[in-house]
Amino acid sequence: MKTEVIEFFGYKNCIALENGAGTRVVLCPQAGGRVLEYSLNGVNALYLNPAQQGWRHVPGIPSVDPCGGRLDIGPENVLAPHPDLWLGDWTGEVTGEGRARLTSVCDRVTGIRLVREFTLAADTSRLVCEQRMINASDKPVSCCHWSRTLAVGGGLCLVPLTPGSRFPRGYLMYGPGPVMNFKPADPNIRVRDGFLEILGTPANPKLGMDSAAGWFCYLMRSDLLFVKRFPVYPDRVYSEMAGLTISIWYFRDEMCELEPIGPRETLAPGASASYAEEWELLPHRFPKAQEAVDLDKIGKLGGKGS
Repeated sequence: MKTEVIEFFGYKNCIALENGAGTRVVLCPQAGGRVLEYSLNGVNALYLNPAQQGWRHVPGIPSVDPCGGRLDIGPENVLAPHPDLWLGDWTGEVTGEGRARLTSVCDRVTGIRLVREFTLAADTSRLVCEQRMINASDKPVSCCHWSRTLAVGGGLCLVPLTPGSRFPRGYLMYGPGPVMNFKPADPNIRVRDGFLEILGTPANPKLGMDSAAGWFCYLMRSDLLFVKRFPVYPDRVYSEMAGLTISIWYFRDEMCELEPIGPRETLAPGASASYAEEWELLPHRFPKAQEAVDLDKIGKLGGKGS
């Protein structure tokens, strides 16, 4: 294992974690406490916008939607905007071999402080990303984990669906406007053999699912399969408006946002709650034109864990 502090993508004091299995992770404390690189054998799965290189948040100056492996809290459209967490500078520290921590300031709007712990396995691409939400205010706060990882665009999203969905087709589509379409029909989306397949740019980019499978994956044109695994609690309340456990935002061939969503946490003053995702990168051939993905194989790879 190799752990060092480096300069990367225009930012100083980034933390690089690297193992003998060809995996490298670069954490950036600036501009929202993000992952800027998650790569296998030199191929970065994360989308980086060259125009944002070295960007820092300055109050009063027009903002950007930061790129990379973002994490956040929600629920979307309910929790107040929190630029201190989403855009502000965090602190970073190495906490052990293959381990690092990013810590935010206390957000002035929500009263939440976030701590993100990252652990890279020594012999596989497995990366555990754990986010702890701490109520540093003097009143109760309700929030949830909301992952907002931007992967390189143009890939295939493969989401295992589970029985008992509230949605007739296992998913819904947001838009146009504030509409949530629970019976979408889109030529770039299909349900096959128990999976939702997003094959290309949909009519509207944001989709939501209530799958209880606890994982999904994204197959990139670089022949890399990005798997996300995460806990799902069917008996708990999910506070997104449609009770989502997953959201996907597929924007043309430019980027794709991979979003596990955690259950509602109601935190008393001083209380905290954690939620952990497991990421994995696996070599997997991208299908040729008109070729279908072997979903049985995907199910075995995605659901097995490391």
